[in-house]
Amino acid sequence: MNWNTHDVTNVVSELSDYNLYTSDIALQEAVKRAGGDLHEAELTDYGARLGSAESIAMAEAANHCKPELQTFDRQGRRIDRVQFHPSWHAMMTMLREQNLVSQPFSDLRPGAWAAYAAGFSMHGQIEAGSQCPNSMTFACIPVLKQDPELFARLAPKLYSRTYDARDIPLEQKDSILVGMGMTEKQGGSDVRTNTTQAVEHTVFGGGREYALVGHKWFFSAPMCDAHLVLARTESGPSCFFVPRYRPDGSKNAIHIQRLKDKVGNRSNASSEVEFLGAWGRLIGEEGRGIPTIIEMATYTRLNCVMGSTGGMRQAVVQAIHHARGRSAFGKSLVQQPLMQNVLADMALESEAATQLMMRLTGAFALAREDALQRAYQRIVTPAAKFWVAKRAIELSAEAMEVFGGNGYMEESPTGRLYREAPVISIWEGSGNVMALDMMRAIRREPDAMMALIEDLREGCLDDARLREHFDGLGALLDADDTTREVLARREAQRLILLIQARLLKEHAPACVSDAFIESRFDAQWGRTFGMLPANTLREAIIERSWPV
Repeated sequence: MNWNTHDVTNVVSELSDYNLYTSDIALQEAVKRAGGDLHEAELTDYGARLGSAESIAMAEAANHCKPELQTFDRQGRRIDRVQFHPSWHAMMTMLREQNLVSQPFSDLRPGAWAAYAAGFSMHGQIEAGSQCPNSMTFACIPVLKQDPELFARLAPKLYSRTYDARDIPLEQKDSILVGMGMTEKQGGSDVRTNTTQAVEHTVFGGGREYALVGHKWFFSAPMCDAHLVLARTESGPSCFFVPRYRPDGSKNAIHIQRLKDKVGNRSNASSEVEFLGAWGRLIGEEGRGIPTIIEMATYTRLNCVMGSTGGMRQAVVQAIHHARGRSAFGKSLVQQPLMQNVLADMALESEAATQLMMRLTGAFALAREDALQRAYQRIVTPAAKFWVAKRAIELSAEAMEVFGGNGYMEESPTGRLYREAPVISIWEGSGNVMALDMMRAIRREPDAMMALIEDLREGCLDDARLREHFDGLGALLDADDTTREVLARREAQRLILLIQARLLKEHAPACVSDAFIESRFDAQWGRTFGMLPANTLREAIIERSWPV
């Protein structure tokens, strides 16, 4: 018999075949403000390519089919090779062809930094795992420039827009990827406790050669062609360029012990390794490895803000799309006042993050001699990573709840967004590390902090809702060390909310900036979405976030 138990109705079609760039008003406006007009066509094309059903399917496949470690070849030779699904390589190819590895350094057109931030954050909306190796490669460029001879040889491969997945010596490759190796079992964020040793050991006659013995508990992206690694010398922790293959073409003595089984970020490979006399080249001064590699971390933390911002944007888009297509209790979800409150609140958080990301990126594009831009790089970057990454976790969970039970299923787009969010809060320094780094930067560069306070003054003192919170910023300069540490998270939150409020007042419609300020600086605000005042122009905020 033909049993027809029910018809499938009131089920929302999956979001696909849309343009991530042209549908994001706040992002477009920010790119244009930064002088990125010359990049508009490329970003529009990339936004359409990312939003295509084909790209979305590839991203799903790359995360479903996790990388696998192949320790030996068929003849028993040690190869330590990571095998990826073809969809991973397709996503990596897209990133490289879009120049999202070196664009701020290799693209001399105005607005290159803004175009990079826009493209990188858009890519993370569809597939976040592939951001990791490309982010590290981007961040290694300023560090490798400290070795002019080495950088001259690597620059064409770092700046290449061709993706080369071959596991061969880097001298033979069209392009390369560079990862990081800092964390060890006993230390975690406290890299000064690292035990991996490096002994000067000239083999190839090039100078600055060392042999490394030890381990790394987290070795990011082991398939990269080289890594920047921290190891101890007689002078202290030092930074080394450690390739997969030695200069003579033989495999370097880096043994991958296993791949990490991560909660999220499943398309990307993370590993544990041991160095058994691995060949490395010293970068920077011996004993100055931590400041050297922290330079790299400053750039990857900027990328973390981009990644979290992209994740939040995608969560908001998915939630609004679902609410427009789903009905309950006689009308669509997006017409329900309380759901409007939740969606509008999420949209505010997403736009605030976008405005902050673009302002922060603008500081990296300008000279560091300027105290204000230095403040954004040194003080605001760790605070922004702390705050935006935390908010991404909360927002992705809220988006899942908008979907209801379907959102908790692995096949839902919100499942991967939710699992992906926490890694950015942890990678390159957890929340405590970021908040404390902000405090250290304030103590070391009080002139930069004063420049930041002066920049915020005009936008805050003329607004009674912000004045009290702004007045508290100056106290950070005089507080004792214990007080600074205890209040580090509170002050990071205060600083970022004030900056976001200032940016929204300057660049967003009044309905957006007013709703943000009235909620985020309300004593009753509990950081739960859906807490906006009753007079909020909810529909206007939702429409700006995701135009019909």
